Amino acid sequence: MSKPRPMQHHQPHHASLDQEFQIRRKESFHWGTFLYNTEKGTVMGRDKVSWAKIGVFYTAFYGVLAALVAICMWAFFQTLDPRIPKWTLDGSLIGTNPGLGFRPLPESENVESTLIWYKGTHYENYKQWTDSLDEFLAVYKVPGLTPGRGQNIYNCDYNQPPPKGQVCDVDIKTWSPCTKENNYSYHKSSPCVFLKLNKIYGWIPEFYNSSADLPEKMPKSLKTYITDIEKTQPHKMNTVWVSCEGENPADQENIGPVDYLPIRGFPGYFYPYQNSEGYLSPLVAVHFQRPKNGIIINIECKAWARNIFHDRKERLGSVHFELLID
Repeated sequence: MSKPRPMQHHQPHHASLDQEFQIRRKESFHWGTFLYNTEKGTVMGRDKVSWAKIGVFYTAFYGVLAALVAICMWAFFQTLDPRIPKWTLDGSLIGTNPGLGFRPLPESENVESTLIWYKGTHYENYKQWTDSLDEFLAVYKVPGLTPGRGQNIYNCDYNQPPPKGQVCDVDIKTWSPCTKENNYSYHKSSPCVFLKLNKIYGWIPEFYNSSADLPEKMPKSLKTYITDIEKTQPHKMNTVWVSCEGENPADQENIGPVDYLPIRGFPGYFYPYQNSEGYLSPLVAVHFQRPKNGIIINIECKAWARNIFHDRKERLGSVHFELLID
């Protein structure tokens, strides 16, 4: 009978386990090695071939994307005209009822103010107003200040409208006393205020060109003026007429006599406005000859045509400002 053999106990293979642990242990992260690994020759984990592939892919991807955007923009701009707005008249935000603007304006710090206030005999005091008018009227005096204006200026008249491609001249040099040389009469406490009708593309005024059909609310002085023009210069009846009055009875007493240069309105040959190169809006210089000093005078100026409607609250077809001369 053979003797029982003693059981053999297997010892753990410490060496092999240690090696396996070393293999599975996660290597620590080093920014320097990630940015450039000298052993593997990689930059941020990619070798030269990988970077070349991804570079070609994104170059092609963004190139095609840019081309698609460029084609879309090109197609969009083909529907636009640099001189003709896409939406006009009733289809536009501006609408068909032009407003009036006036110059000079108060300084930019008082952007909401409409008060023209100065001391008549003090040059330094009224200088800000004459300087403002100089700046505003510069484009009317120097054609080169308006892009495209120069050779295409035409001396228009009621029976001589501008040919295609040309624009009417606005000769303000002869509007004495409302000229720079005369300080626009501010030094005489009888200032000039310039009016302009806001531009609306394609708008054609419907004139009050008959004294027999004038609106009831039109000032009596303007009705008389139109009647006289109809008798003496009937060819000037196609005009957008202008009136400036005191807003209230007291203002009407204090405003004094008013003159309009060169005529009492905007000549019809300036319309329709078609954004022609070098075009300048027509102006009317309103000369307040003897306004009462030392009191604020509220003034409202209106433009008159059959298709100009007035709304004092919305300032449609009119403009408001105050005049105070100490």
